[in-house]
Amino acid sequence: MSWVAWRQQRTETLIAGAILAVLALALVPSGLHMASAYHHDGLASCVGANPGAACDEAIHNFTSRFESLGNLVAWATLVPGLIGVLLAAPFVLDLENGTYRLAWTQSITRRRWIANKLGVASAAALVAALGFTVFFTWWRQPLVHLNGRLDPAAYDSTGTVAAGYVLFALGLALAVGAIWRRAVPALVVAFAAYLGARIFVDTWLRQRLVSPLTVLWHRQEPANLLNAWVLSENPADRFGHPIPPVLTFCTKAQLSTGHCPALKRAPEYIHAVYIPASRFWELQGIETAMFGGVALALIAVAAWWTHERVA
Repeated sequence: MSWVAWRQQRTETLIAGAILAVLALALVPSGLHMASAYHHDGLASCVGANPGAACDEAIHNFTSRFESLGNLVAWATLVPGLIGVLLAAPFVLDLENGTYRLAWTQSITRRRWIANKLGVASAAALVAALGFTVFFTWWRQPLVHLNGRLDPAAYDSTGTVAAGYVLFALGLALAVGAIWRRAVPALVVAFAAYLGARIFVDTWLRQRLVSPLTVLWHRQEPANLLNAWVLSENPADRFGHPIPPVLTFCTKAQLSTGHCPALKRAPEYIHAVYIPASRFWELQGIETAMFGGVALALIAVAAWWTHERVA
């Protein structure tokens, strides 16, 4: 039965592998070029707190050079969802076409058929997630050295969260497909729900998964903000109370002499709310468990519904 389940899953698994292969072929040259530029510019010596004006300029030039490429590659965060939904297709198609009845009339029990089908799909999803994570961890390495791993584009494609994303999309498609038993609409709805959940987590929930820290500094940014995720940063007095911005128009003569009211009232302190870079794995663990737990529940719903409700 396991061999039959693999044969039925093989086409979608190969398509998922092809998607990852196309991404790799498209991005390997740029990854090699970016790594070469990173070492050629000596940016490794600039990694750290307060690196100096020369390093600031070199880092700015490097990030500006590859910023558009990084923004484009950030769309790869959709790939785990596509792979998860794709790998659910054989199970849903079996239910839609009724071909499961042939297996159930043989010596194969419903439970064994369901376990093999869902087990093979889940294993393929995890292997695809591993390949996705390994590749993008390598590709983003120079940017991670400079900007840290809490940058949303880096965070979504490194660590363990990709496995949670793939399983979540797979579970959504399996559950919707088992109940609806219409493959194409079910997969489209599942991907839309996956996308909505990802947007909600990325823009609102993630920053609330751990308690942020606060810091107040005077003139020089503290080292603990290095590669941190800064949630807010505002001018403040020496007690940390926020100061509203002052909008004052100054002439060129006032600016050149320093007699501008806005300059006189410029705040000397900055108050920031942030999540330090050291909380990366804590955030990853919580988010992976959250998506993975929901995925397991959805897969269980698909298994139960198929076992109990499908005739």
